[in-house]
Amino acid sequence: MAFELPDLPYAHDALASKGMSKETLEYHHDIHHKAYVDNGNKLIAGTEWEGKSLEEIIKGTYDKGAVAQSGIFNNISQLWNHNQFWEMMSPNGGSMPSEVEKALTESFGSVDKFKEAFAAAGGGQFGSGWAWLVKDTDGSLKVTKTENGVNPVCFDQTALLGCDVWEHSYYIDFRNKRPAYLTNFLDNLVNWENVASRM
Repeated sequence: MAFELPDLPYAHDALASKGMSKETLEYHHDIHHKAYVDNGNKLIAGTEWEGKSLEEIIKGTYDKGAVAQSGIFNNISQLWNHNQFWEMMSPNGGSMPSEVEKALTESFGSVDKFKEAFAAAGGGQFGSGWAWLVKDTDGSLKVTKTENGVNPVCFDQTALLGCDVWEHSYYIDFRNKRPAYLTNFLDNLVNWENVASRM
């Protein structure tokens, strides 16, 4: 069964007052995310990966020694990344459940220090990629960054929060100011209830 583009969990203009415009979501979800779905489906058709889950395909096609990943990996991993990304944001973002605040404080020293580390990871990712808050295989929380479409699934980590730092995610609203986009994401857009549910 072919993968499908999921609907956004909110209206296209629902994040506009929080710093992510309707135009950005129309381009990012309706065009970029849809392209990963369409291309991924075409590339896996008739292969051993047809009928497998996104996670199975990601783990099976990720080449940790490769400079560039395969077309199947790139499209399927980006499909997965974006499926998570929309759920990790909310029009009601910003307020943090106490259990998340406690976990971040225990792991990073404070919520502010976590935000600094996360923003530094995203801001320091050369070229396209993602910043992540993950639960590692030993249960610890870590901030990581990945290039292009690489994601925590590749490393058997649980993605608790991810931020897309490809230019198409922020250029309409923030132009080339990636640090401002990351600060706005952390302060105004994150669905911390979703983060809590992933913990």
